[in-house]
Amino acid sequence: MDASTLNKAKLFLDALRPEIRDLPRYNAGLSIEYVRKHYDVAQIAKLGSNENPYGPSPKVLEAIVQAAAQAALYPEPSCDPLREVISNRLGVAPERFIFGNGSEDMIATSVHTFVAPGEQVVTFAPAFGLHVIWPRSVGAQVCAVPVDSAYAPDIDALLAAVTPRTRMVIFGNPSNPVGTSVTADGLRRILAHLSPETLLVFDEAYREYASAHPDYPDFFAVLNREAESPWLILRTFSKAYGLAGLRVGYAIASDPELIDLMDRVRAPFNVNRLAQIAAIAALDDMAYVEQVVARTIKERGRMRAELESLGYRVAPSLANFVFVQARENAVDLAKRLLTRGVIVKPWQEPAYQDHLRVSIGLPADNEQFLDAWVLLAQ
Repeated sequence: MDASTLNKAKLFLDALRPEIRDLPRYNAGLSIEYVRKHYDVAQIAKLGSNENPYGPSPKVLEAIVQAAAQAALYPEPSCDPLREVISNRLGVAPERFIFGNGSEDMIATSVHTFVAPGEQVVTFAPAFGLHVIWPRSVGAQVCAVPVDSAYAPDIDALLAAVTPRTRMVIFGNPSNPVGTSVTADGLRRILAHLSPETLLVFDEAYREYASAHPDYPDFFAVLNREAESPWLILRTFSKAYGLAGLRVGYAIASDPELIDLMDRVRAPFNVNRLAQIAAIAALDDMAYVEQVVARTIKERGRMRAELESLGYRVAPSLANFVFVQARENAVDLAKRLLTRGVIVKPWQEPAYQDHLRVSIGLPADNEQFLDAWVLLAQ
């Protein structure tokens, strides 16, 4: 490329909105292939992306094989067969659902539909990256409220951060990366505080793990009965259902008019044919999902106990990961762990740069992590 062409390209790039130029990159985590190539290790414990190490139900695999011959055809554009299954299970009108390429797609669609430049979005910190990146991409100002000293959501601080400019309040429940949850009363306090001009986006990506706990409330029921301001609940098949590689998630809305508007913004055919079929098959084998969740919870308890016995602080988690204070720079420790074939996610937000998020893997993966931690952590 000659100098003249480069200069023209620079002129174009220099004219980009600063919101885009200054966006942080989403940390998607490292792949097994990358670590094997760059660190020359044979056995990899992939504990950086909160995936389900047990994989999907055998019914899912069978359904995918049977549907593969239809790969040349566009998928059902509105996910109507999947919509019908979930609508019947939850007893919610089908027009209150929208589907996406993972629940991350629903975050993007909701932000691009409902948030304008200069408006405010409030979330908790540490935050799931896309709860911050997508609002900033449209020129919104993001206020991230730190969790309290026990890693619990600070409801008082969140309510204090809400202003008349707040267009959206969005947070994970359980939180990613911490794993803690608001209470039913905490959610009621938020709802009582929000005006009809503020949308609550309640991201339940890890709901299946949390709902196995007897004290985890039915937040959908609270929202459906008591909320007077608009809301969305986000859910996904990427975690407990083991479909992260197929990308399928959905949102439930307080009002079908929210869905109608989001449908105008989302990409057409945004959920592929195999993903839709796999999700239906996954819902047909909830016994398998419950078994996976139970195994994960057992290993999560063991991981937390082992780390705490070594003197490390671990946040209480209702999800399929633990959030650990490493007492040193998390990026440095994560790099050392890679030399032992262990992938974790170092957190890089201010005030949490000494924390790592560690997914719960198979028992052998977790053992590999613990052995490497004892060897390498300071």
